[in-house]
Amino acid sequence: MTSKSALGELEAIERLAARFGQPARGVELAIGDDCAVLDIPGRVVWTIDDCVEGVHFERRLSSLEDVGYRSFAAAVSDLGAMGATPIAALSALMLPKGTRRRELDAIARGQAEAAGTHRCPVVGGNIARGPVLAITTTAIGRADEPLTRSGACDGDELWLVGQLGLARAGLLLLQRHGARRPRGVSRAAFDVCVQAWRRPAALLARGRALVGRATACLDVSDGLAGDAAHLAKASKQRVVVEAQALARALRPELEEAAKLLGTTALELAITGGEDYALLATGPREKRPRWARRIGRVESGKGALLESEGRTRPLHRGFDHLR
Repeated sequence: MTSKSALGELEAIERLAARFGQPARGVELAIGDDCAVLDIPGRVVWTIDDCVEGVHFERRLSSLEDVGYRSFAAAVSDLGAMGATPIAALSALMLPKGTRRRELDAIARGQAEAAGTHRCPVVGGNIARGPVLAITTTAIGRADEPLTRSGACDGDELWLVGQLGLARAGLLLLQRHGARRPRGVSRAAFDVCVQAWRRPAALLARGRALVGRATACLDVSDGLAGDAAHLAKASKQRVVVEAQALARALRPELEEAAKLLGTTALELAITGGEDYALLATGPREKRPRWARRIGRVESGKGALLESEGRTRPLHRGFDHLR
């Protein structure tokens, strides 16, 4: 029996099971046994994502509920990039000593909200003690015709689905000014940017709608520069981002925040990560109306930025090991 101040493993599992233990289609056995049992037809895709305190988030910038939500959305975003339909998820928590019930409950609330929003139930996981809070999420989906990074062709357009730069702007605003809106930026712009950082949306429906249209796709988690380079390398083609086309695709709130931060909307869009937009390629005639053309694919290597007729290499994106 644990004391009132200490949270034990068994109690933690019971609290999580109460939050996540709702039955879902295709789930024969969920939390409470050694393994979850799923009835999965078709082709299955798997992904895993980490959210580590001090690397991916700081508690002073986000509530634990936001951390739970964000960690889950980041994982299922990979399913969207593959054009997959979510089936279920596993969540492994590493909890530092002294974690309280209300803290665990807050994390679980955020995860449960994201699971409900994205229709991807949590069916199991693991709990361990560690030096910092860390959440590892495994997401499972079904994709009969999975999209990959390697199908881009010479002559394809480069498409953006979703938004870029807002999450980076939100993080910088929080780091420099805290949760209170600073002078020089409107409430609307501040809220849009901060929300993009704290509560990103995985574009699952858009990803599925790209199947049969796009030749390649990935989600922008490490920044446009880095992910455009990933796409180019996997497809053995050159990816050219056109600065003017990209600028037209950005939200006006990003420009407003950029001025306060002493940078440009274009710089935030190119170097910022964790917006979880989709970067796709495909022929012009198959581009959906909600996808913005921001560049092109051509024969060659690498990822370039074209501005006023000149090209230069894109800046490096986020690297988890640097």
